[in-house]
Amino acid sequence: MPQHIGIVACSAEGAALCYKTICVEGARFLGPHGHPEVSLHTHSLADYVECLDRGDRKGVAELMLSSARKLAKAGADFLICPDNTIHQAMPDVLPHSPLPWLHIAEVVAEEAVARGFKRLGITGTRWLVDSEVYPEKLAARGLGYLRPTAAERDETNRIIMDELVCSVFTPQAVATYQRVMGRMKAEGCDAIVLGCTEIPLIMNDDNSPLPTLDSTRLLARAALKRATQA
Repeated sequence: MPQHIGIVACSAEGAALCYKTICVEGARFLGPHGHPEVSLHTHSLADYVECLDRGDRKGVAELMLSSARKLAKAGADFLICPDNTIHQAMPDVLPHSPLPWLHIAEVVAEEAVARGFKRLGITGTRWLVDSEVYPEKLAARGLGYLRPTAAERDETNRIIMDELVCSVFTPQAVATYQRVMGRMKAEGCDAIVLGCTEIPLIMNDDNSPLPTLDSTRLLARAALKRATQA
């Protein structure tokens, strides 16, 4: 029997894309219409944002652990979180978690190494790109990285929090990300981390100046492999 996947969700669009990917791509492992059992729990995004705004990493961790405990009771065997930003609380989560986790940045770093990339541009919320979530995991695999400038962080964060998480997708947002990614390409990056799970809803290999590492779908695929022991 496949293992039961628990999704600790934060923002809706990213969690929905992750869930959909698991269900649709599960057929590759389990036959037509097949996918592992999946349970999802989320607290209000507003609760997470309040903690992030005041720099309360332990508060973020408590919300994540609350979801983890509910999912453990629902029968999940392991957990994933399709939200890059709140992974900054993982050091406070893992010692107290009732279940093991897959780490989204580790999954992305593994894919980058497999595809031969050397220097990655990091995109995501202001909280994410200010953090060590990706730098730590990329450096551990010998990968270089580049963060957005302060102005780029402000604008891409606005797009994520005011538009993407609210299911608003505009050509102007695409153009902004293309400019940021183009600047990163000019500074030596050979791939881009889509480090907010909503960014893949507007950016992909077809419209990006560089190859993309879709954190949302990569996490879903890693969960499928673990659940099916593929």
